[in-house]
Amino acid sequence: MTTASRIATASPASSAPATLIAKLRVAAGDIKLAHSVFAMPFAILAAFLARPETTAWSRFAGQLGLVIVCMVLARSWAMLFNRISDRALDAANPRTARRALAAGKLTMRDGWLIALACGIGFVIACALFFVFFGNFWPLALSVPVLGWIAFYSLTKRFTALCHVFLGGALAASPLAAAIAVHPPALMSMPVLWLLSGMVLLWVAGFDVIYALQDLEFDRTVKLHSIPAKLGVGGALWVSRALHVGAFAMLVLAASPIGREPRFGVMFLAAVGLVGVLLVCEHVVLARRGQAGLDMAFFTLNGIVSCVLGAAGVADVLL
Repeated sequence: MTTASRIATASPASSAPATLIAKLRVAAGDIKLAHSVFAMPFAILAAFLARPETTAWSRFAGQLGLVIVCMVLARSWAMLFNRISDRALDAANPRTARRALAAGKLTMRDGWLIALACGIGFVIACALFFVFFGNFWPLALSVPVLGWIAFYSLTKRFTALCHVFLGGALAASPLAAAIAVHPPALMSMPVLWLLSGMVLLWVAGFDVIYALQDLEFDRTVKLHSIPAKLGVGGALWVSRALHVGAFAMLVLAASPIGREPRFGVMFLAAVGLVGVLLVCEHVVLARRGQAGLDMAFFTLNGIVSCVLGAAGVADVLL
């Protein structure tokens, strides 16, 4: 049976758990909640940057708590939508065949119910910004945001720029956090847009790397990706170029162009460290190929986000 035929007929036998808690546990494990580390630090940093100096810390703590809740719910919605829309593709791809929906560990009904619960929870959490803080913008933008971050899952069906769409989905996080805390900050703080641009290019760059695993599968089923279009060598050069652009955005964010007064020595040191880590990421890939993917994709990129977020927040506070 061809790969295309397997996709058309993929209908895994259900072995879904019976209890709600067990289903939620399976869903959480499948979408890897720990990977929130890629965007969460940037949202937290943006919240600290956007906070007016006159805002009481008790008020800001409530806003920050809601930002974190919204981040978790929004990412869970987007990842579950991805698993739902790609269930047949995942079932036909040996690398992803053990994912919960593809393997029948969750039914499509369960997947939709949990995804919609996350989406509704996100809208409710956004509404609380209006209830408690008089800020209507998070609620007004909640549904468009859910649509935007889910749209990425469909883009590989028609464009090799799907990696950029994923970057754009995560790049919304610092802007959304700033809107939630203090909407006028978007107009007065270029650093927020520069951080968002950095996230877009950085995520797109490492998603190109991640997509190397599915190069042959994507070509076989006519899915679009940079590796499928340009091959391994071309994809690596595109990823390098995207990461050079991300580092340039980060340098601008750390300069007086991005923020005045500018960041302090801790954030500047973090920017330098990020440059080193990005170089290391590509050296690991050049020397070890896909054997180095876990270190390049998960470990080093997780360090990048945490280091920048922590150093930025520390500079804002000090």
